[in-house]
Amino acid sequence: MSCRRCLGFIFFAGLACAQAQQAPEATPVPPQGEQGQLPPEEDKARLPKEYSFNPLQSTKEVTVGEFYFKKGDYLAAAARFREATLWNPGNAQAWLRLAEASEKKKAPKEAREAYMKYAGLAPDAKNITDVRKRIEKLKN
Repeated sequence: MSCRRCLGFIFFAGLACAQAQQAPEATPVPPQGEQGQLPPEEDKARLPKEYSFNPLQSTKEVTVGEFYFKKGDYLAAAARFREATLWNPGNAQAWLRLAEASEKKKAPKEAREAYMKYAGLAPDAKNITDVRKRIEKLKN
């Protein structure tokens, strides 16, 4: 009985090896440019990202930006807050946080522009006097 099992195992192992040694089937290869890349009109990674009004995505980007800001990675935080403003240009919180992250990463021009946008979107905010002081401070 054990010999039959051994013979059966050897048979199936041999069959598996024979199948593995067969030439693989040819798969269609997409046309490629000179350097092995897709032509520009077919390469989806080269297309610019299109933004449409999406407040949910904007809120998600702000949340991720907050994480990076707390972590001390102001460059990544600013990128996420900028992304949030592209998804929803009316998101005042995203503009405020972008301004704060830009200040931390020592980009005064970007910070001033973001503070001005925030002041335009939320003129009745509780912190508007502080924001206006920061705008004046960043003029220099």
